Amino acid sequence: MSGSSVKDWNNLHYALAVARAGTLSGAALELEVSHSTVLRRIDALEKALKTRLFIRHPRGYVPTEAGQILVRAAENMQDQLDLLVGKMQGVDEALHGTLIITTVNTLIPQLMPIMREFQVQNPQVQLQLVADRRHLRLEHGEAHIGIRPGARPSEPDYVVQPGITLQNSLYASDAYIRECGPLTSRDDLSGHRFIAPVEAYDFIPSLDWIAKRVPEEQVVFRCNEFSGFEDAARSGVGIAALHSWCAEARPGLRRMIEPPEEWRTNLWLVTHRDMHRTRKVQLFLEWIKQALARLPPEIGVKP
Repeated sequence: MSGSSVKDWNNLHYALAVARAGTLSGAALELEVSHSTVLRRIDALEKALKTRLFIRHPRGYVPTEAGQILVRAAENMQDQLDLLVGKMQGVDEALHGTLIITTVNTLIPQLMPIMREFQVQNPQVQLQLVADRRHLRLEHGEAHIGIRPGARPSEPDYVVQPGITLQNSLYASDAYIRECGPLTSRDDLSGHRFIAPVEAYDFIPSLDWIAKRVPEEQVVFRCNEFSGFEDAARSGVGIAALHSWCAEARPGLRRMIEPPEEWRTNLWLVTHRDMHRTRKVQLFLEWIKQALARLPPEIGVKP
């Protein structure tokens, strides 16, 4: 018999059960196995250790000196295992530790007050915010909660919940409007300058509209970050397509048209199924849902 019988916790568990019960039948009853299984395990362990662990007599099994050493070690291992299990079970219910949230950088200014209020109410939870246009891999622990605008996430094992449907419109600065006048219609773009992304964003209706409807000669500025659209518009460079949650909170920007219904963008709350039911994840999800529900209709509507 190889040393693997010694390393197998189950064999030590059998020895501990025999020592506590005092008989093979008592250990078998506790472990819900047959008498012969207990005997076979004890024999295998003694053979692997090359020593007698129990003295057999008519009244049962009594640990030898070597058996007593093994039983004490097994009891310590059992205590440590019970402690570990208790700690692991408590992690899901704990309201402390780190909670990692990821979203696009344009939503950070709007999310900050919500996150600040959550942190005040739950000071033992350390919030980490990762701004990234990429969809971080929740299944690899890169984040616990994703707040994603756009198409509904379709990754397997993700729990996806609707947050809010954001309004989108065209915005420009007061200085731009004084210089070029207001935009009266999406059908009359003459005399106006526009801000557009460097790459195609056909999954965002408002930016797709700019790509398809605005002549290239009227696009005077391009940027690869959404925050750049807003900064350029506030500087008077031109007209930008922005989500209203961002634009309506900024001084110096004016909405040029009523938000088209077909430009609305869904905001999704995303978790991995393994983390979804943990207490701090559930608490934050409920917190942000309530905050989003309080937004005025000119910013977002319930999905």
